[in-house]
Amino acid sequence: MKQLVISAFGGPEQLTLVEAEHPPLAANQLRLKMLYAGVNPIDAKTRAGLGWGAQAIKDSLPWSPGFEVMGEVLEVGSEVCRFLPGDRAFGLVRGGAYSEELVVNCDEMMPLPDEVPDDMAAGLALAGTTAWQGLTRHGALQAGERILISAAAGGVGHLAVQLARGLGATVVALASSGNHDFVKGLGADEVVDYHDEAAVAAIEPVDLLLDLVGGTSGESLVSQVKPSGRVVTVPTITADKVIAAAKARGLNATGMLKESDSEQLAMLAKAVAEGRLRVEVSQVFDLADGAEAHRQIEAGHTRGKLLLRG
Repeated sequence: MKQLVISAFGGPEQLTLVEAEHPPLAANQLRLKMLYAGVNPIDAKTRAGLGWGAQAIKDSLPWSPGFEVMGEVLEVGSEVCRFLPGDRAFGLVRGGAYSEELVVNCDEMMPLPDEVPDDMAAGLALAGTTAWQGLTRHGALQAGERILISAAAGGVGHLAVQLARGLGATVVALASSGNHDFVKGLGADEVVDYHDEAAVAAIEPVDLLLDLVGGTSGESLVSQVKPSGRVVTVPTITADKVIAAAKARGLNATGMLKESDSEQLAMLAKAVAEGRLRVEVSQVFDLADGAEAHRQIEAGHTRGKLLLRG
C-alpha cells in the first residue's frame, strides 16, 4: 500500500510516498481504507520538528503523519462488535492517516450517519473537537456572552463560529476581507478584518477570546477581553507567551490540547447530519501531493479544511 512518511524533520519535501507493508490486525482493531485524511497545522508542525507532536515521535522515524481520518472498514478483529466490513467510520488516530490503508483501534473510530458526506466527516474530528473543547471545556462559554475568534475562516475557526453561535453567544470573528461574507454566512454577528488595527482596537470588549493564531497576534488580542474575561489559546508553541500577556492584565488564561472523546464526535456528526454544522472543504489533494498540501496549510490563509484523498 502507498503511504506518505517522513524520515527526518524538515520542510514539506521530507514527505515521501513509499510502498509500505500491510500491518497485522489485533483482536480489538479494524482495517480502514482511507477515503480522506484531514491536513492540519499540527501535521506540518510535527513534520517540521516543532511542538509536542515532534517530541512524541522523534525516536520513531520514519513516521507517517495524519491524525484525522474517514474511511471504509475493510476488516475487523475478532473482538470488534461495533463495525462490519463496508461500514463508514471516522475519528482521531495517533498518526498514520496519510496511508491508503491503516489499522486503528476500534474505540478510536465512530460510525457515520448516512447524511454526513465523506469529505465533511474527514475534516470534522480534529478541528471539531478542538473547537468544541476550546469553547466549552476550557472557555466555559455561556449563552449571552461575547466571544472573539481569531482565524475565524480557518479549519478550527469556521467550526468554532458555528458552534459558538449554537451555544447562544454573540460571535465576533477576525478574518481577511475576502472571507467576510463566508464567515457571516456561518453565523458571525460581527466580522473584523484582522489587517485593520484600528478596527480591531475598536472591538467592544469580549468575555472570551479563542486565540487560534498565537504569537504576537494572540498577545495583542488579550487587550480586547473584559477585565473579568477568559483567554483560551490553541497553538501550543506560543501558549506560554499569550498566557503571560493575558495574566498580566488579570485575565484567566489557559492553553489546551484536544482530547479524544467519542461522545463529542457523535455529537458533531449528528450536528452535520441535521444541517446545524457544516465543514467547508476548500481543496482535496491526491496522496502523492501531500507536500503541496503542507505548503498550503503553512501559508496560513486556508478557508476551512484541506484534505488528502486515499
